Amino acid sequence: MEFILRSGDIDNRISSSARQEAMLAGGKLHRKIQRREGSGYLAEVPLKMEIEQELYTLVIEGRADGIFEKKTFVIDEIKGIFQDVHDLQEPAPIHLAQAKCYAYIYASQVNLSEIGVQMTYCNLDTEEIRRFHSSYSYEELEQWFLDLVAQYNRWAEFQFHWHKLRKQSIQTLEFPFEYREGQKKLAASVYTSVLRKKNLFIQAPTGTGKTMSVLFPAIKAVGENLCDKIFYLTAKTVTRAVAKEAAAILKEHGYRSKVLEITAKEKLCLLEEMDCNPVHCPYAKGHFDRVNDAVFELLERQDDFFREDFLRQAQKHEVCPFELCLDTASWTDLIICDYNYVFDPNVHLKRFFSDGIKGEYLFLIDEAHNLVERARKMYSAVLYKEDFLSVKKAVRPYGKKLEKQLDACNRKLLEKRKECADYLVSSGIGEFVFTLMRLASSMDDFLREHREFPERKAAVEFYMNLRHFLNIAELADENYVTYYEKEEDGRFSVHLYCVGTAANLQEYLDRGNSAVFFSATLLPVNYYKKLLTEKEDCYAVYAHTVFESSQSCVLVAGDVSSKYTRRTQAEFERIALYILGMIEQKKGNYIAFFPSYKMMEQVLEQFFLMPQSGWIDCIVQENNMDEFQREEFLQEFVKERKRSLCAFCVMGGIFGEGIDLKEEQLIGAVVVGTGLPQVCPEREILKQYYDRAGENGFAYAYTYPGMNKVLQAAGRVIRTSSDKGVILLLDERFYRREYREMFPREWAHARRCSIGNFREELRKFWNG
Repeated sequence: MEFILRSGDIDNRISSSARQEAMLAGGKLHRKIQRREGSGYLAEVPLKMEIEQELYTLVIEGRADGIFEKKTFVIDEIKGIFQDVHDLQEPAPIHLAQAKCYAYIYASQVNLSEIGVQMTYCNLDTEEIRRFHSSYSYEELEQWFLDLVAQYNRWAEFQFHWHKLRKQSIQTLEFPFEYREGQKKLAASVYTSVLRKKNLFIQAPTGTGKTMSVLFPAIKAVGENLCDKIFYLTAKTVTRAVAKEAAAILKEHGYRSKVLEITAKEKLCLLEEMDCNPVHCPYAKGHFDRVNDAVFELLERQDDFFREDFLRQAQKHEVCPFELCLDTASWTDLIICDYNYVFDPNVHLKRFFSDGIKGEYLFLIDEAHNLVERARKMYSAVLYKEDFLSVKKAVRPYGKKLEKQLDACNRKLLEKRKECADYLVSSGIGEFVFTLMRLASSMDDFLREHREFPERKAAVEFYMNLRHFLNIAELADENYVTYYEKEEDGRFSVHLYCVGTAANLQEYLDRGNSAVFFSATLLPVNYYKKLLTEKEDCYAVYAHTVFESSQSCVLVAGDVSSKYTRRTQAEFERIALYILGMIEQKKGNYIAFFPSYKMMEQVLEQFFLMPQSGWIDCIVQENNMDEFQREEFLQEFVKERKRSLCAFCVMGGIFGEGIDLKEEQLIGAVVVGTGLPQVCPEREILKQYYDRAGENGFAYAYTYPGMNKVLQAAGRVIRTSSDKGVILLLDERFYRREYREMFPREWAHARRCSIGNFREELRKFWNG
């Protein structure tokens, strides 16, 4: 219904968005209304109709919210909205169409000549209800329904023919390369996991060809009808490029598929300033009147859909390129996108992952170690006391009621601020949530009534953040910690912090068939299993490395430390000597990774005091580098030079993972410290939470995330089978058992060294 009958504008203003369906998670309001109707009312009635066409059977199904079976038969369609129900003049056409569809199917099944339709709208905040009634003859419903089917047929026929072509191409598809050692076993593990609908965790060292090893068996599974659509999920743009390249190689070998990359909305917008409404954007005005034709033309014309394709098509048809991209995704086979389009409750693709929707999806989750912290951000929420005061000041001339409610929220936070020294963990937000709900309802009314005022943009941003906070409050359970914090900049905040991420992620994983989590640094694997899925029967594979131990020299210095208590000038000088000594053994490009910008600067100061440093070209990572600056930085590794190059970078930063410097572009890395995150309220809350759960809280909060940054940084060195390089780990703690147990198998030959003998060890390696 929504697809065929949509029309009109894109409008991000509250007055329009309030009219859209906004159901509470779990359908609590639905059930409450349904229970009131008593006997003679059937709730959640599944309805289905099959229409035989020449090539296929069109199956139309859904679930009616309610059916009255008394003297007359009436379909009841319930919609929860944030808008004042008394402002509604008539039902939304798409909502009514959905109810009419149920009415036709039900009337056909029980042989009715006439049937009623009731649209029940309920305000999600006040629970006030307004109903609209209508009645239809069977003949007019049938004519209306068959007309809709006729409009959909071209899309159904496209699907039928394309899926047939896709399957034929997959059946003859072969792995495009000669299998490396262990690669065939890895591909078989992926296929088996999909076949058994299990989740799989893969620790895949660099060089194993993990992208192709995962993507190829996934595609073969599609050919065997084990799944229908593949989502290749990444954390970074560079990883998406690798996935696109792998898909292109398979296409060169005969694979037919529709491949689409989702680009961020900001990067697709055709305007200088993004403002998605018909007043400010010509592409938003009438978008839904034209977008279906734009999508169909695009699908018939080509098989790959990337940023430039959407920009061109959007300009041709005068539609929003981002919405065009999302609509095209519904008809494609392989979607390459960021994690948030699947897992983020605010950003996820509602056409695939809304409540009640499940598909034959397969999730391939690249660099899966990044998903833990990303998930914590997605499922957490924060409100700042100062924002309430700022909005209060902005709305004062227009709404006294709203001003009072903002003031009430501010006073509640002021009470907590008086109790709080640094941060304060609470058992929950208690009655404060009801104060916030009343505020949200009033803000919704206010923003609809006041379309234009100078501070409207800031007020809308605050409102959306408030709604997000209330949505997260619905999710908050034993996996959450509520806390208040006096932040360094003086602001006071209340946090709903998602500590245990697995339950929320599982909600979305359950909407597909299977998931493959893979990364070069997924150790210890049980840590990631517990945080990324609730399933206990997951498989795990350690992919075989194709590299020889002779390609790398891994040295661990036991006479140096990055502990705060050891951060002295003498220690910085020792670290600088290690860096200098490594570079002196062989001309080439090196990176030194540090736990913080401050420590990097402290070591740099000592490094530049040494006369030998004058013979080395140095570049330094800066904070908040833009895309051009990053590219310029990386280009330094490609240049031919007469002297060695040393880049000074921060662990966990933009150059700590995801960059691919092959062969002579990088021959060594120094990793200073164990990468432990800085002590802060969130880290301490994590530690306490996992201690209470019987786990090693310090490991969960500090050691594991820190070691992942170390492994990522060190992983920049050996990228291909012809690479040869040095990894120098500078911290005595690396020789502790808990750290050695997290060393990858490829570091089995790691050796201890000191400032007195490490140069000799490096000379032997380079001369060997």
